[in-house]
Amino acid sequence: METDVIPPFDLKIGYLTPNNPIALAPMAGITDSQFARQFTDHAGMVILGGYNLDSKTNEAAKRIAQRGRTEFVTDEPMEFLNHELDNINNSPNGCCVMVNVRAANIDAYVEAARVAKKKGAGIEINAHCRQDEIVELGAGQSLLMHPDTLNEIIQAVRSTGAVVSVKIRANVVNDLTIAQIIEQSGAHIIHIDAMGKHGADVNIIRKIRNNTSLFIIGNNSVVDISSAKSMFSRGADMVSCARAVLKDPDTLRNIVDQITLYQINTGWYNSPKHICGGGDLRALAFCCLPVKPCAVHNALEQIGMTAQEFTRLKLELVEGTLLEYGESTCFGSMAWCCKITKPCFLRDGVLEVVGLSDVKFMQLKKWMAQEILARRKK
Repeated sequence: METDVIPPFDLKIGYLTPNNPIALAPMAGITDSQFARQFTDHAGMVILGGYNLDSKTNEAAKRIAQRGRTEFVTDEPMEFLNHELDNINNSPNGCCVMVNVRAANIDAYVEAARVAKKKGAGIEINAHCRQDEIVELGAGQSLLMHPDTLNEIIQAVRSTGAVVSVKIRANVVNDLTIAQIIEQSGAHIIHIDAMGKHGADVNIIRKIRNNTSLFIIGNNSVVDISSAKSMFSRGADMVSCARAVLKDPDTLRNIVDQITLYQINTGWYNSPKHICGGGDLRALAFCCLPVKPCAVHNALEQIGMTAQEFTRLKLELVEGTLLEYGESTCFGSMAWCCKITKPCFLRDGVLEVVGLSDVKFMQLKKWMAQEILARRKK
């Protein structure tokens, strides 16, 4: 079977081009430029901060620090931000950079966005911090409860031309509603702390993937390749590591190495779990012919497509491609075959006969997923 030579990843967010989908998450009082530089030779992105942009948030941070929490405090926030971006950009191995910021007024966000864009970085609006001192200012998690203010901030920041991310904490408000507001306001990225009652709530990732086209960074309990894949297979484009790197700085490098190998071997690093296994709607590309009662019918209802329409569409899409073949498979065509990581001697036998590699098979399935969802009616 042929060996495919493909770029490991093809990620682009505005003017940012991460070379892999693993990021260093912001941690208040920890993730400054000096700390982040140790990861820039292998991370796809480092997110600095959270930084406080004005006197009110800096005063709040001082009070938080008095309670024993780490914080970044400065009397000259914009000068400090400039210095931090210069320091990280001088890193010999540089990678994509974003800055996570908090402010009590819109003008500070806009000024910081201009600074970030000038330095080739993106800006991340912190709608995540739940410390009372920050929330009382109308910043951090308070923005989730005041979507009109969040919308106004995003639009103002987006007008600078900067790449804009919003970091949210899940299960605080209606996550889908806030994600749709973030998308409609013009943000590029939603960074989701998928906080659940018992670890990460990956179903939040799936819900937002199924209903928006935002670039998704999944966060919370990402400690190894298994936890990273759990988010990737529900639709995350990137995942971010936080406290795990404090316990073991090699955590991030290890995940990068393993997801890179997975991408090289399969061609689709964030391919979804099957629909029946809890995957997002992209997994319709892997579904069987919809002739039995199963989860595919619920997925089709979500996109407003009948089983008959779905059947016709998949057969039309594979016509003229190597997925058209497969008389010996379960339903007579590889249009209905599952993902390559699920063992199937029938599919693999056809792949060998037609000369289609695992990577090419998965790339065709990825294309099929995009085409199916492009025709959704809901």
